[in-house]
Amino acid sequence: MSEEMQLQETVARFVRAFGLHQPDQTPCGQPIPVSEAHALGELARDGALRQSDLAHRLRLEKSSTSRLVTQLINRGWAERTPAPDDGRGVLVQLTPQGANAAEQLAKARAKRFTAILDRVPEGERADVLRALTILTEAIDET
Repeated sequence: MSEEMQLQETVARFVRAFGLHQPDQTPCGQPIPVSEAHALGELARDGALRQSDLAHRLRLEKSSTSRLVTQLINRGWAERTPAPDDGRGVLVQLTPQGANAAEQLAKARAKRFTAILDRVPEGERADVLRALTILTEAIDET
């Protein structure tokens, strides 16, 4: 089997094992779409963001991000406000309920990643993290 096929098979197995193929729940088992979980995480980490910056961070089209933000608003987790320095810009920030949801997701995520890392032999953990970093960088370059 070629290296390309090995990579394809390995990534597909990883996606399924990690639960990324289930778009309506997070890999840590929370019953919200993965895209919403990522948006909550970005907003919780850095506070209010321009909607365009959120789109860039999530690697989504502006229209997809707009729909995603609307979903968060409909859940009561986020709000849009005009950017103070740009009449056309829009800031997105979490509501208190959104901050709470983000905190619950962060706890579930930490629990899941701890459980995964505990199953990786200590001597191989740095190699796993390095391999994931190299793979991510290779994807970024394409």
